[in-house]
Amino acid sequence: MRLISKKRALDLDRPKLMGVLNVTPDSFSDGGKFWSFDKALEHARKMISLGADWLDIGGESSGPGSREISLDEELSRVMPLIEALRRESEIWLSVDTWKSAVAAEAIDGGVDCVNDVTALRGDPKMASLISRQGCALVMMFSKDSSARTTQKMVHYDDVILTIRDFFIERLGYASEMKIPADAIMLDPGMGHFISSDPKYSFEIIRRFSEFSDLQQSMLIGPSRKSFLAKVSSGIELSPLERDFPCAAVCSIGVWNGAKVLRMHEVGQGRQLLDTLDQIGIPGSLVKSISNS
Repeated sequence: MRLISKKRALDLDRPKLMGVLNVTPDSFSDGGKFWSFDKALEHARKMISLGADWLDIGGESSGPGSREISLDEELSRVMPLIEALRRESEIWLSVDTWKSAVAAEAIDGGVDCVNDVTALRGDPKMASLISRQGCALVMMFSKDSSARTTQKMVHYDDVILTIRDFFIERLGYASEMKIPADAIMLDPGMGHFISSDPKYSFEIIRRFSEFSDLQQSMLIGPSRKSFLAKVSSGIELSPLERDFPCAAVCSIGVWNGAKVLRMHEVGQGRQLLDTLDQIGIPGSLVKSISNS
């Protein structure tokens, strides 16, 4: 399996590690930490040295309580970093945005992929831009149609069926817009993007293999999200304390077919994937399990 972008492809025979880099003041776990260009570039270089295959650069938070920023503000946050990284590295780059104007400049600046949390619902011009530019696309499920999620307690009769139906509809729309299937990766969301009830995020992990018949590459992005905060009874884990349960969740996701891990803690993610590779996951072991 490969993810196609422009004239190059990302080989997904082995899962890839996407490092998260938020150049924002208000992201839930790293807001303000990499606010300056120098700190952001230093962190990007560190993630590359630790084994990231892909960097996802975001200039506008989409978490509960976040605010929309202007086009110029978002561009001023992401473009200097994208341009600097592309000058010195061939690593895969994506821009985390729902705005077609930001995506257009980022593509011109060298990104391979657009990570759209609205799954082409937020900006009516995004789909035609992706089609025209031949860029890869990540489409994420969210209970909210806007770019900013809420803490609404949504309940599902079957959360996997709901997400599958959403993906089928979005893939149909992408096909109508002439975006090829092998340029699309799907992300089932999790955390507040699903519901403030954490049980649904854990159910997604447990049943992740049920997305396999969609025949699309799948991304998993549980890193530091709210549903991991109370995995230990009576203890509220801070975002930074959620890295270990995140790694556990990600290992189950890879076992069940995830092709990309989106993580803040890249060093831990690299060790996780290298360990699973030594065991034989993915690969012959996964095939033998599925055939048993």
